[in-house]
Amino acid sequence: MSHSTIPPWTVAMPVLGAVAYATLGANPAPWAGALLGVALIATVLAAVHHAELLAARVGDPFGAILLALAVTVIEVGLIVSIMLGNKPAPTLVRDTILAVVMLMLHAIAGACIVAGALRHREQAFRIQGAHAHLIVLIPMVALTLMIPNYTVSSPGPFYTATQLVFVSVVCLALYAAFSFTQTVRHREHFIPPGPAPDGVRPGARLAAAASVLLIVALIAVVLLAKSVTPVLQAAASAAGAPAASVGVAVAAIVLLPEALAALAAARANRLQTSINLALGSAIASIGLTIPAVAVVAVWTGVPLALGVSQQDSALLALSFLIALVTYGTGRASLLAGVVHLLLFATWLFLLFAP
Repeated sequence: MSHSTIPPWTVAMPVLGAVAYATLGANPAPWAGALLGVALIATVLAAVHHAELLAARVGDPFGAILLALAVTVIEVGLIVSIMLGNKPAPTLVRDTILAVVMLMLHAIAGACIVAGALRHREQAFRIQGAHAHLIVLIPMVALTLMIPNYTVSSPGPFYTATQLVFVSVVCLALYAAFSFTQTVRHREHFIPPGPAPDGVRPGARLAAAASVLLIVALIAVVLLAKSVTPVLQAAASAAGAPAASVGVAVAAIVLLPEALAALAAARANRLQTSINLALGSAIASIGLTIPAVAVVAVWTGVPLALGVSQQDSALLALSFLIALVTYGTGRASLLAGVVHLLLFATWLFLLFAP
C-alpha cells in the first residue's frame, strides 16, 4: 500500500455504502442484500486501509494494536446488529469468537507460515512475543468458550448475569495487561527481528485525514451490517447450513483485510508482524468484544450461549497444544504451516459434518 496518498476508492466506498443503506432500506430483498454485502466488504477494506495507514504512522507494535481495534469495532457492530435485530441469535457471539480463534490460529497463521516458507524457507520470530500472545489467549478462550459448560448457577452453556460481568472484566483486564506488555514493558518482544523495512512514513496531515475517514468508514460498516446480517441468516437457513456458519461468515468478513495484511508481511519476511496481527486480533476479539456484547446482553436481557460443544473443546485443546509447539522454537517451517491449515480444514469439515 502507498503511504503517501489516500486512494480515491477508500474515500468513495464508505459514502456509497451509506447511500446504498439509505436507498435499499434496512430489510432488503435477497438481490439487494447481495449488493449491500459487496458494499460491506468494500467498506471494510476501506476502513482497514485507513487503519493500516495510521499503523504505518505509529509503527510496530502500536500499528498491530490499532488494526486489531479497528477490526474489533467492525466485529462488535456486526454482532450487536444481529443481537438487536428481528432474529436474535443467542449463539452468534460464541460462533463468531470460535471462528475468529480458528481462523487466526490456524487458517491465517498457517497460510502466512506456508507463504513465507515457500519464499524464504524458515522464518524467524521472537519466541517471547509469540508466547505472550498465547499466555493471554488460552485463558481468554477457556473462560469464554469452555468454562460456561461446567458452571452450575445456570443450566446449559450460559453464564448468569453476574458471572458474565465478572468474566468480561477479567477478559478486559487480560487485554489491558497484554497491551501494556506489548507497548511499554516488553515492546522489543513484538518488533520483527532484523532491520526495519524501507518505506515512506505517512505525514501528520495524511494521518489526520485517515483518522476522520476511518471513523466514517466504521459508521458505514455498522449501518451496512444491519442490512446484511438478516440476509446471511436467511441464506444459511435456506441452504440448510448450520447456524454456526453465520458466525463463520461474520468472522471471515471482518478478518479478510487483516488476513491480506498478514500474508503480505509474511511474504516480506516479517513473520513476527503476521503473528502480531493474527494472534493479536484474536486477543482483541475476545478481550474487547465480550465486554461490549455483555453490556448489550445484560441491558437488553438477550441470552448469550457461550459454551462450545465437547468436539470443539477437544479441537481447541489440540489447537493450543500445536500452537505451543509451533511458537516454541523461534523459527517456522513449511511443515508447521501445513499442519495448521489441515487443523483448520478439520474444524471446518466437522462444522458441516459433526
